[in-house]
Parts: sequence; C-alpha cells; structure tokens
Amino acid sequence: MSGLLGFAILEPSPRETRVSERPPATRDLITIGQAASLLGVSISTLRNWDRGQKLSAHRHPINGYRLYRRAEVLALVRRIESAKPPAKGGRK
Repeated sequence: MSGLLGFAILEPSPRETRVSERPPATRDLITIGQAASLLGVSISTLRNWDRGQKLSAHRHPINGYRLYRRAEVLALVRRIESAKPPAKGGRK
C-alpha cells in the first residue's frame, strides 16, 4: 500500500502497539519486569519461582519471553500483604 507520494505506508510494529490495542487474550499479560516490580522481587526470583512452579509463566509464542497473568500476580501480592505481620508501634 502506498501513500500520495508513492511511499509505502507502514503498519505499526508490535512493539508500537499499545496495550489497549492488543488482542483480548494478551491484554492481561505483563512482562517479567512488570511482574517483578509489582511483587517487589528481582527478575531472577521470578525465574526461580517459574522453575519451581511457584508462579507459572506463559511463554510468548514467537520470542519465548516469560509473560505473567496480571490477575495471578495481583492475587499473589494480596496473599503476601495479608501474610505480613502487623506493623509494630512507634519508635521509642
């Protein structure tokens, strides 16, 4: 397809596609870095959890990158937060 001056009109690359423009099946997936940030752990920790089957990653079909379901990560965050002991009183 070409524009008015004969130049090809390029479609946006997948990297340029915004989350809201992704197919519904991939909208709820986040990268390993995003998941690590939400959980407050390192990327290496998430890789270990994936190998140990503590938090399963889904693989991107083309590049094999680990992707996590946002709902699963947020559920884990809630479980971690609820398991923390209550904060102690003020300083003395």
